[in-house]
Amino acid sequence: MSGKNGVSRRGLLGVFAATLITAAPTCSNAFGFLRGAGDVRRIRMYSGRTGESLDTIYWIEGEYIPEALNEISYFMRDWRSDEVKSIDPRTIDIAAASHRLLEVDEPYMLLSGYRTKKTNAMLREGSRGVAKNSLHIQAKAADLRLRARSVAQIYRAASACEAGGVGKYSRSNFVHMDCGPVRTWGG
Repeated sequence: MSGKNGVSRRGLLGVFAATLITAAPTCSNAFGFLRGAGDVRRIRMYSGRTGESLDTIYWIEGEYIPEALNEISYFMRDWRSDEVKSIDPRTIDIAAASHRLLEVDEPYMLLSGYRTKKTNAMLREGSRGVAKNSLHIQAKAADLRLRARSVAQIYRAASACEAGGVGKYSRSNFVHMDCGPVRTWGG
């Protein structure tokens, strides 16, 4: 969609991609935090499972960019079945806000985003930590890790946003973030 000057919102991504986004060190929730963080939201991830990387600006001037959300949803697909479901942008917002609080340049490693019911059931057979009605099935959750930050640090950053569920899985070295009810768990 082009504006009066013929420049599309997507076309502006190149301009904004090099911009360093800084945010205030406090937040009451991810959505309020990001509203105060500027006119651009960005997410950076890679997948050890597929070898793919993602570095995209998905929100500009108060609006989500549909093409970027589609890229994120494809990236966060169930890699076992290659099935794609639209990821809830609120989950992306929580991950992006947490990443900013951590003050790290390293992209997240995505362990799990959307999961089909079949994939979730298979994972449940091998682990007590997989919920039967996981928000991964609804494309509202992500399991993430960073080499440069501990699980405890990522957990604290995500919890500070007070915007959804945050689970700490220290033995498996990842943090679960979702846009469901505000709650925390794990050890």
